[in-house]
Amino acid sequence: MGKRKSQSFRSSKEKSKAVKNLKTLGLILLVGFPLFFACKPKGLTSSKDEITRIAFGSCNRQDSPQPLWQSIVADNPELWIWMGDNIYGDSPNMDTLRAKYNRQNQVESYQALKRNSKIIGIWDDHDYGINDGGKYFAQKAASQQLMLDFLDVPQAAPERKREGAYAAHLFGKGENLVKVILLDARYHRDTLMRIDRVYQPNVDGQILGEEQWKWLENELKTSPAKVNLIVSGIQFLPTQHAYEKWANFPQERERLLSLIAASGAKTPILLSGDRHIAELMKMTDERFPDGIYEITSSGLTHTWSSISEEPNRYRIGDLIAKLNYGLAEIDWENQEIAFQIKGEDGEVFSVLEVPFTD
Repeated sequence: MGKRKSQSFRSSKEKSKAVKNLKTLGLILLVGFPLFFACKPKGLTSSKDEITRIAFGSCNRQDSPQPLWQSIVADNPELWIWMGDNIYGDSPNMDTLRAKYNRQNQVESYQALKRNSKIIGIWDDHDYGINDGGKYFAQKAASQQLMLDFLDVPQAAPERKREGAYAAHLFGKGENLVKVILLDARYHRDTLMRIDRVYQPNVDGQILGEEQWKWLENELKTSPAKVNLIVSGIQFLPTQHAYEKWANFPQERERLLSLIAASGAKTPILLSGDRHIAELMKMTDERFPDGIYEITSSGLTHTWSSISEEPNRYRIGDLIAKLNYGLAEIDWENQEIAFQIKGEDGEVFSVLEVPFTD
């Protein structure tokens, strides 16, 4: 009895207080544990997690309706890639750009994506700060830091210290790796002349700048990934339309394609935005006997008001002028990656299956 007495409560008041504390602890456990698991991100928690679903898109007005985020979140991608015109800043005033980025970050459905997926990206011209802008934009260094803030890039990250927002990210587990290479086609880009609303080729002009070229060559040649996604705000393959594209700098385009072919990087696939349309493309030549593919996805909030056909010798299937985003699903067992162009309520507009290559 003495031993039991020593473990018992010494007063009814003390006993009542202990019971109350136990009830409070129980309530905390009942409420807190579900909240902990509910708030835990479903996407990549580290770069070493397996990755099977990647969503991507471009051309997003921060002050327009944004109906696609709900469908994107429902696809449960581990990774989201911004491909340019992530906001429509169009201002040399950094307070204006900052306010527009903040407005985008406050969109509730976009916040849901951020809670569930890793976010990376690169800019194009409107988020850069000037329409069709290039290396002479005076605020480009300050604008770069604002975009990296928007993407929650750590202060110690290499792209914080570079002249240009280009970056590479490696994701995956074991041998099942994906590298995403984000090219900055604005910071070092030379000027284009426009006559009768048509851009004239700048034969000797540059897009990337020599430091970015050296960096890109190293990223491609040393890549251990089975899939290498190469991202640019402007289109890579098309040569025939009148708008911004890599082909406006023909030497740069040829240099890029030759570098990719010679690098030994496995399964290189091009992703682009900018055009307010979506399309799938494939180019085959002596460098790419099995073809190199490009997927353009644009835009998230606006597209052409009316579709008009334009020539593109590399297009597979239809030109799409509806709100759209891209989804890539990687099948590691069967060694292929399936791309979809999707719209509101998950509607599928186009499908492309790309086998892994060496």
